[in-house]
Order: sequence, then structure tokens, then C-alpha cells
Amino acid sequence: QVQLTDAGGGLVQPGGSLRLSCAVSGGTFNSYAVAWFRQAPGKEREFVAATRWSGGNPYYTDSVKGRFSITKDKASNAVYLQMNSLKPEDTAVYSCAVGRPIISAIRDWKMYYYWGQGTQVTVSS
Repeated sequence: QVQLTDAGGGLVQPGGSLRLSCAVSGGTFNSYAVAWFRQAPGKEREFVAATRWSGGNPYYTDSVKGRFSITKDKASNAVYLQMNSLKPEDTAVYSCAVGRPIISAIRDWKMYYYWGQGTQVTVSS
């Protein structure tokens, strides 16, 4: 059974950094993509970043380009989201997800069928 365990959230001041982790277990994922989504209170779920397990360039939503970085460690089946220069508008519950979207749909949360439980990120002074 596929399981995703995400962690690393917390309270950070504006301009600070956090590193989220997503441990993936229970399957082989060579043809899959792993993504991070976030959802703030009263807002729709939003794509943040994605990477294909087999390689290739990562994908980011415009608002995090240059600040966030998604990486993967195949040896430990983990994916990380390094978040720098955090802003109050980054406050949300962040969740990792695994799926097999076509490239044009890699930002569509409906293309992902395994999800972590979510980790809260709060950016506030």
C-alpha cells in the first residue's frame, strides 16, 4: 500500500526558510510524478511544485519560482521542498502527492491519487 508522510512545517517569520519532506513508501514510482500542493483557509487547493521521479526539469507555480526548490532522493524515496524567502501569503497546509499526470496536467491536483496528510506552514511575524 502506497503511503506518503509529509513533515517539516512550522511557524517562521517572513523572509525565513523551511524544508518540507515527503517520504514515499509501498511501491515503485519510476513513471510517476511527485508534487506539492497547498491550501490556505477559504481558498482552493493550489499547485506549488512537481518533479518526475525519472528525471527532467521541475515545475513551479509562478509565485514561488526563485524561492522554492523541489528535489528528490531516490535512495531514500523522499522528496523535499526547500522554501526560502517565505512570505505571509505562503501560509497554508502543504501536502505532497503522487500520480501519473501527463505533462500538460502536472499542475492538476485531480491527476494525483496518493496524498500525504499535510503539514501546516505559517509565515508570520
